[in-house]
Amino acid sequence: MTIRITGRAALGLALAFAAAPAFAQDDWPSGPLHVYVGFPAGSSPDTLARIITDPLAERLGQPVVIENRPGAGGVIGIQQMLANAGDDDLTFGTTINGPLTTASRMMGDTGFDVDADIEPVTLIATSPLVLAVSSASGIEDLEGFVAAAGAEAEAIAYGSVGQGSGAHLTAELFADEAGVEMLHIPFTSYAEVTTSIMGGEIDAGFMAPSAALPHVDGGNMRMLGITSAEPFAQAPDVAPIAGRAGLPEDFRAELWNGFIAPAGTDAAVLERLNTEINEILAEPAVQEQLLAIGWQAAPGTAQEMQDRIAADTEMWGGVIDRIEAQ
Repeated sequence: MTIRITGRAALGLALAFAAAPAFAQDDWPSGPLHVYVGFPAGSSPDTLARIITDPLAERLGQPVVIENRPGAGGVIGIQQMLANAGDDDLTFGTTINGPLTTASRMMGDTGFDVDADIEPVTLIATSPLVLAVSSASGIEDLEGFVAAAGAEAEAIAYGSVGQGSGAHLTAELFADEAGVEMLHIPFTSYAEVTTSIMGGEIDAGFMAPSAALPHVDGGNMRMLGITSAEPFAQAPDVAPIAGRAGLPEDFRAELWNGFIAPAGTDAAVLERLNTEINEILAEPAVQEQLLAIGWQAAPGTAQEMQDRIAADTEMWGGVIDRIEAQ
């Protein structure tokens, strides 16, 4: 039997289908959200996620459950987010930049394709690093540091929190831009790096401002510059490295954290989350909480986060090429 649909009926069906997604989103979220974090409870990325998701739960009227899945520098958390994603648009993640920008180069197959499998929602916060030296080093400023590093190859030994870490890659980016060669000494923590700097075993290190500040306040260390484009509220007197001592004006090397979703998440859900999270990040109390753990709120659009992923993937890829060529 052939069923005929009149023009009026067809128009009615078209309007019904067009309206369906909007009506469906009126019911979102239909249950608890699950946000995967690739680091253990109590870590800085975990704390950051909870600072955002606690008020997010209040705004959405549903619980937001943090799912800690530590391992592989945050890669496991993204793998688990994707593995547990359903059709209900209730599964999300927060991540530092590494899994989205350098992991595939450093580790090989991560089990996901950033472009194909992940939807950026928004950046949450950024965290710069400071270049620190011992107060007893005789190096007073960034110009003096670059001069010392350029005296001969590997005249400066620097420490980081591990091969391929943000601190390591930042130091190599700095060396490349400054035209110097430095000797890398990997450690497992900033505490070890700072102890070795103050003990004269190494000369310098790029580290989180919070790692250096107690020793600066104690008169044992000096901060020569910061890797953000603008001064950082946690260390407002430390000038950006950009544009100084021969470094380019656009020099920037920041860690960042962002909110992500599995590919295929409804566009209206992504837009709602972006709006809610950006409004949360605008709250002074939230900004203070982030700053207390070394992060600065960085609200923005999903496209801005996508652009940051692309730019940092290219930038850090060049740094990794330099390291591999050594």
